[in-house]
Amino acid sequence: MGTWKSVNRTIFILGICALLVSVATLSGSYSFRSLLVTNSFCDYVNPLNEGEARMNFEVVIRKIRQEMDELKNGTLKESSSSEILLRHSAFLADILGLIESMQALGPDVENATVDHPLVKLNHQSDEPADYFLIEEIRKYVRVKPNRLGKQNFMGANGTFTSIGHACFAMKEELEEYMDYDVGEICNDDWKLAQKLMVHGCDPLPRRRCLARAPRLYTQPFPINESIWKLPDDRNVRWSGYRCKNFTCLANNGTRKGFFKCADCFNLTHHEMPRWIQPTELDPETNTTADFLIPEVLKIKPGEVRIGLDFSVGTGTFAARMREFNVTIVSATINLGAPFNEMIALRGLVPLYLSINQRLPFFDNTLDLIHSTRFLDGWIDYVLLDFVLFDWDRVLRPGGLLWIDSFFCLKEDLEDYMEAFKVLRYRKHKWVVVPKRDKDDDREVFFSAVLEKPPRPF
Repeated sequence: MGTWKSVNRTIFILGICALLVSVATLSGSYSFRSLLVTNSFCDYVNPLNEGEARMNFEVVIRKIRQEMDELKNGTLKESSSSEILLRHSAFLADILGLIESMQALGPDVENATVDHPLVKLNHQSDEPADYFLIEEIRKYVRVKPNRLGKQNFMGANGTFTSIGHACFAMKEELEEYMDYDVGEICNDDWKLAQKLMVHGCDPLPRRRCLARAPRLYTQPFPINESIWKLPDDRNVRWSGYRCKNFTCLANNGTRKGFFKCADCFNLTHHEMPRWIQPTELDPETNTTADFLIPEVLKIKPGEVRIGLDFSVGTGTFAARMREFNVTIVSATINLGAPFNEMIALRGLVPLYLSINQRLPFFDNTLDLIHSTRFLDGWIDYVLLDFVLFDWDRVLRPGGLLWIDSFFCLKEDLEDYMEAFKVLRYRKHKWVVVPKRDKDDDREVFFSAVLEKPPRPF
């Protein structure tokens, strides 16, 4: 029984030795102060005597293993308790001597003044304002504390203005955009601003200059005329566009500089029948990817009141929905043509928004989201996921998601449709139609009307 207790005591002592070795090894390279927050990324470790310290460390490990092997093989069973105690005392003295020698070889980290070679001598500031040279950007991105030193009505101690993360990668373009005289007329740089937006510098910073306007702005047409009438050319700034008037945009034979909505400025022949009369029937299947507004609204009679149209267009979908007492906000950017100005001059609400940005609506608020000829086979699968889940966020339970003529390659169709199926929406309409505007049959149209399910959790 006494021998068994001695063995347990031996194992306990060996465990303490192993712990001491670990602590000593760490203390040879680090001090207690190095565990605290310092001004550098890591402390400098002096490589002097590194080989000798490693040799001593290997000796310690070998001695501990040798002692454990003897315990395992029963070599100490025949020894008395006093002999075992003397043996272990000598063993511990030997181990502690080696540990002290390793500590003596270690550097004096407490008094070390040399920085790690990877640490720059001139530490860069973490302030975003210090990254830019133009003073207007620096003033904009700095936190604006409340004047009274208390929380404002929004519960914040200051105002935190924001810019898109890609603004830092487009420093030169952003500084050009923000280089102006305060209180004077802004530069004619809407195209530069849109370039920044579509490349991720979104939102853009506000500016303290006066936006340019058309030189001879005239009164817009009355609402009963403006919906289906081309606006006055004088109400648009035409810089940056190939066409310099609406007649040019409506002319199908002109190279207009945009392609996503080639005929959407032709209000009479192309736009007026859309979503009211069946168009583009497939001759072989006698089906179409275009659903009509009356049949979609019949799914939820009286429930669709407000919604969003995320497309490249001139607001015709919103104009038609207005006839059914539904208010639609049209989100688009000016891809080669003044789409936002056109929507506004028709008496509708434009939302100048890129696909990069989170929708500026609160959760569960919209009755309908419609998108046509915009989210197509060009979009990355992961990006499509983020977009669809953001749309799901703003749609109310029971709201409708209307995917209108989404086109892609046949081999990609299953992957894209899987992104919509993940939402677990109820299918009201779902159709796939061949795309016939090219000689080959590699592309298809996909349209669907889906209902967001209630989620009580």
